[in-house]
Amino acid sequence: MDRKTLPGTPGHSGLPFADSAAGALLDADGVVIGWTPAAEELLSLPADRVCGRPARKLLADPAGLPGPPGGRPVGAWSGEAVVRTGRGEELTVVFQVLPLAGPCTGAAAEWAGGPARYFVLGAPAGKVARWRQDQAFTRELFLQDRLGLAVFDAELRLVRTNTHLLPYTGLPPDLRNRRLGDFLQAPDAAAIERRLREVLRTGRPLILAEDTVRTIEDPGGGVVMAVSAFRLQAPDGQVFGVTALFTDVTEQRRSDERLAILHHATAAVGGSLSVTGTGEELATVLVPGLADLAVVEIARAVFTGEEPAPGEDGTVPLRLTAAAGERAGEVPTGTVVPADAGSAPSVGGSPSSMTAPLRARGSFLGRVTVRRGPGRRDYAPADLDLLCEIAARAALALDNARRYTREHRAAVGLQRSLLPPAQAETVAVTTSGFYLPADTATGVGGDWFDVIPLSSARVALVAGDVVGHGLGATATMGRLRTAVRTLADLDLEPEELMVHLDDLVSQLRDEPNQPDEPNHHEGTNHHEGINQHDEPSRHEGTNQHDGPDQSDGPDRPSPVTRPDEGPAPGDLRADPVGATCLYAVYDPVARRCAMVSAGHPPPAVVDPDGTVSYVPLNPGPPLGVNGLPFEVTEVELAPGSLLVLYTDGLIEGRDSDLDEGMAELSRRLARPGAATAPLRELGKEIISARPAHQLADDVTLLLARTHAVPAGSTAVWPVAADPAAVARLRQDAAQQLRAWGLEELVFTTELVLSELVTNAIRHAGGPVEVRLIRAGQLTCEVSDPSATQPRMRRALLTDEGGRGLYLVAQLTTRWGSRYTRHGKTIWAEQPIPDEADEAGDTGDTGAQDVPDAPDVPDARNG
Repeated sequence: MDRKTLPGTPGHSGLPFADSAAGALLDADGVVIGWTPAAEELLSLPADRVCGRPARKLLADPAGLPGPPGGRPVGAWSGEAVVRTGRGEELTVVFQVLPLAGPCTGAAAEWAGGPARYFVLGAPAGKVARWRQDQAFTRELFLQDRLGLAVFDAELRLVRTNTHLLPYTGLPPDLRNRRLGDFLQAPDAAAIERRLREVLRTGRPLILAEDTVRTIEDPGGGVVMAVSAFRLQAPDGQVFGVTALFTDVTEQRRSDERLAILHHATAAVGGSLSVTGTGEELATVLVPGLADLAVVEIARAVFTGEEPAPGEDGTVPLRLTAAAGERAGEVPTGTVVPADAGSAPSVGGSPSSMTAPLRARGSFLGRVTVRRGPGRRDYAPADLDLLCEIAARAALALDNARRYTREHRAAVGLQRSLLPPAQAETVAVTTSGFYLPADTATGVGGDWFDVIPLSSARVALVAGDVVGHGLGATATMGRLRTAVRTLADLDLEPEELMVHLDDLVSQLRDEPNQPDEPNHHEGTNHHEGINQHDEPSRHEGTNQHDGPDQSDGPDRPSPVTRPDEGPAPGDLRADPVGATCLYAVYDPVARRCAMVSAGHPPPAVVDPDGTVSYVPLNPGPPLGVNGLPFEVTEVELAPGSLLVLYTDGLIEGRDSDLDEGMAELSRRLARPGAATAPLRELGKEIISARPAHQLADDVTLLLARTHAVPAGSTAVWPVAADPAAVARLRQDAAQQLRAWGLEELVFTTELVLSELVTNAIRHAGGPVEVRLIRAGQLTCEVSDPSATQPRMRRALLTDEGGRGLYLVAQLTTRWGSRYTRHGKTIWAEQPIPDEADEAGDTGDTGAQDVPDAPDVPDARNG
């Protein structure tokens, strides 16, 4: 800073207000004997027109000149008068009369023509009022006790302060000519001086810049000061200092910090419907804003969705769930400790720790404890209030997670009870199923697969996709799966089965809502639990036993009815009902597979040599569009072929279409070794390529490796429509059974064949065909051209017939009949003795022909 701008140096602007006041010298008679240039400018009267004239002549009303108090001047006095300027205008001025100590001598007295007795200063009344305001403002400002005021010179030395510059211990009694670094910590002083120098340099005021202030004598937490500053300069622009105002905003800052912590905790805690996740979020959000270490303990019953109940001693077992902050790794998470269910918020054994209970809806769910390390201030009552508020909000989120856990466990249990085992083995195929939900919030949905053993060693493979997610879709899935199994047990042709299933979906869609039932479950707070999301950890595998189940989410648009069509709300079901389905029947004797699709993507076939192709299906409409037929497609499958059924979630992603997805699936199935790889490993490899966040829909995958029944395990005889041919048939069948090592079944088989063939000849005529199949069990088939289904009835004592089918049912494990293109087939099954099964040809079932059969558990062994 240039010295010429400092007070007392050459070129300084002089005394404040002196240049703005008009001055005059008066003699004892009140005659003007001296006139300053400022007076000439103020009144527009030059000195030669004023000097020698009575001062009274300058007034607008000469008779109205105010006099001194008491009429006799004894000292300085002041007043207000109206003068007339040289321009003829009236001007109100405030004047001050200063008596002189003695008569003037020398040149002044000689020039004036007489001794000077008074010196008069005057200024316009408006300007004097502003001077008084400035003076009062400055005086009162330095008297304020709620803020600190300091005037610094150009070198940032303190010139003047009020008594409350810094309401903090460790300040010297006299701060004049001191620098901030003389009594403040060096970093704090440097930060403030840096701001003040910027104000001196630029002239831009500083407004409420917050800095931490700590004294040298007391270097604790200090206080937070809001500093405002402005530059001081003379009327001629010379800069000579800066004024700073210091306001203690420590409590305001702490209140803002507490409010920010509360807002952050409200936003962070409650976004998860996992009990453990909620506890971890609570511990994390408290560090480091409120604590250096936070520990959350949650009642053990909450993890299973139960409401904690205090024991006889009033305690509740708490599991140490989460810890965050310094030395959190030393906290033994997972341990269980008892806690008083009636505990209240409190400061711990030292002022640096405190505890608040987690209590919601009258239930004690746990507690949260926070601690601060050395060097941080102790907790105040406001901090405990903040912890209690955070704990109350976190407890609501925790109770929502508890309720969700209870509902989720029930939903998962329901879905797992509706889905088949993940792995199955029959004489026709070895299968492995996988299920991956698109959203892990609830883990339940409407996609399903199934493996249904049929008569004559055949098997039905099913994959389906119900519209929507959640319990509604799961319930619909369960009804459709049960319907498919029931219809399959009737041995219906695939296209006929699909027609019945389509009719069922149409009936479900048209079911009216019950007007006396609410749309939501009672007791469920949708604002507190249902609309929140969680991401449970995913375990290895993706079926109902190996991974998260289907999530709750928005219903997809129905493929049957557009949203803007259909009955008015409340007339029919609120939830859309629709599904796609693929139903395939594989015959290991003929090595052919017949399949039909209702809006479902085609299955992939991997030949034993690794060639991948998609079955050229002609899919029908989705289930629910009744009245349209379905077309059957038949393909021949070599032993060891891989049949891949799936839902559209596997091939359709958020950023990819069906063609890209089918190409990607084909590429993965065509990799070397995929055709012979264990099904479990291959399925996990395919599913792992579909991360949950990229799924547009649930994923269902069913891998089926085909087996074949060797030609030597079947025997076929045409039978003439002559009762005498039955005896010859019994002989041929007995001979074949002995060749297979099934002597124990000869007698039973002869009785069954005799009854079935005799009935066929008697009621249907010819031709009749008999077939024996040895594949896991012995199947006897009798085919005839009649379309009349046999039925078993209880014969009366007086009836001569009607006991044949009853006898067949008693001698076999199960029996039935199915329609064929040329009539019907009646079949009956008998178990093969273990000794005969082990001694028989090991190549008669596909399980022994498939390389990974030992890797798959036998369905008969659970």
